[in-house]
Amino acid sequence: MTIPSAGALAGLRVIDLSRVLGGPYCGQVLGDHGADVLKIEPPQGDETRTWGPPFQAGVAAYYIGLNRNKRGMYLDLSQESARQTLYELLADADVLIENFKTGTMEKWGIGYEALAARFPRLIHCRVSGFGADGPLGGLVGYDASIQAMTGIMSVNGEPDGEPLRVGVPLVDQATGMNAVIGILMALYERTRSGLGQFVEASLFDTGLSLLHPYSTNWFANQQPPQRSGNAHANIYPYDIFPSASVPIFLGVGNDKQFALLCQCLDAPSLSEDPRFATPKLRSLNRAELRSVLVSLLANREGVECAEQLLRSGVPSAPLLNIEAALQHPHTRHRGMVVTMGDSYTGVASPIKLSRTPASYRLLPPVGTPEEAKNAR
Repeated sequence: MTIPSAGALAGLRVIDLSRVLGGPYCGQVLGDHGADVLKIEPPQGDETRTWGPPFQAGVAAYYIGLNRNKRGMYLDLSQESARQTLYELLADADVLIENFKTGTMEKWGIGYEALAARFPRLIHCRVSGFGADGPLGGLVGYDASIQAMTGIMSVNGEPDGEPLRVGVPLVDQATGMNAVIGILMALYERTRSGLGQFVEASLFDTGLSLLHPYSTNWFANQQPPQRSGNAHANIYPYDIFPSASVPIFLGVGNDKQFALLCQCLDAPSLSEDPRFATPKLRSLNRAELRSVLVSLLANREGVECAEQLLRSGVPSAPLLNIEAALQHPHTRHRGMVVTMGDSYTGVASPIKLSRTPASYRLLPPVGTPEEAKNAR
């Protein structure tokens, strides 16, 4: 699916020096929406090129999924000649994205202060593990270690099991989104001041920001939140339930939805049961409520039941695997799978704009340094 559109960010020039996930994801979001993004890799390449299998044409799918809509170049920024090339590229650039270890760019003479003096309109975005200062400033952070340190793992998993990492790189991707938000804020402010600024998005800060409602619950009562499996800490039923086929998720947030659930399950009197009459009581008596719902769902086909509930106004869903989710009719209708030629398939931009939608123009720059050199 190729959408002919200049994009909301057409004319924006971005230099992407970042590697791995958060920074490249930020650059891809900007590129999807029309920015001209130049990805500059070190001579050995972004390390995620080797993060496989699977591989496509010798490059890991991991890398390919984060770097579409970018042109490619290789520079060894430890060398003066490469830094001179970077200066030339930054002369008409709007945004610089990087995730070097704190102090590295400063050592090379291309830290924020030096670049701001030379390019006062430049927006310099750094994605980092912990930020530049403080007790952990400048140290390396990866998604899973930040999940562990910010409490995310402590509330993820079964009540009687071990803490678990969220299976997708939630913190990395959310940090990339925060970087995009910060860049767009800085661009908007620049229309008034004419000046760029430093934008910092750290995994640690992002991890803490994702703790709702556990953080606010702790602020309220200072009681350490406990793992609750697939169940919600505050409301019920908000959990996975077995059926005669696939498990289904129910997310009931108010009395009306609970009454609709009971009607659909042919148990309308259940909504009048004094044990379950209010959201507070349903949460407090969740073990008894779960037992009743498991019984009511035991002979129902999961996919069909979940759709019936959803159409009745009850948030629900069958438990699908990745293949089924990517091939779902609604995924196709929403245009959430994008292809370019015969070699690229990926998840499309989730940001929908009516006049300037995302477009998919450039394959990820998978060439080697020698190929990139010959192409210029």
